[in-house]
Amino acid sequence: MKLVQTPISSDVVMSMRVGDMITLSGCIFTGRDAVLPRLQKLVEAGQLDEYGIDLRGSVIFHTAVSMAGVGPTSSNKPEIERSIPLLSEAGVKLHLGKGALQRETVAALCRYGSVYAVIPPVTALLDSKTINRRAIAFTEEGMEAIHLLEVVEYPAIIAAAHGESIY
Repeated sequence: MKLVQTPISSDVVMSMRVGDMITLSGCIFTGRDAVLPRLQKLVEAGQLDEYGIDLRGSVIFHTAVSMAGVGPTSSNKPEIERSIPLLSEAGVKLHLGKGALQRETVAALCRYGSVYAVIPPVTALLDSKTINRRAIAFTEEGMEAIHLLEVVEYPAIIAAAHGESIY
């Protein structure tokens, strides 16, 4: 089991292999199909600073945040999967979610020095490992707003790294 702390360095990403089990601690961003295209537009317009968002070395968890907790959503939804290359290029080092990604997306992860990990759909476990949560952008989207979570030992399995995938 590899312990991974945010922000994640390129050296840590390079040490990850498909099938590695990790636990993730630190601050991570959340986003789903409603806000990831909006986040992409902020990146393209150079407006991340207006929201206090720094994607360098960051993690994006494909989820919504509700009173019931957090749990992964499918990363291969078109709106989510299309965001992965640009957000990786902008500095995201780890994308968390569930489901298989297309070969083109796996290649983009490799090109931009990022990886993808699947996280078990166990909301109660993840909620117990979430120390703090705060909506930071697009609050009008409700539970699908971008949140900043502070987590301790989130479990995940590396599913795509360095051009390889478990799918």
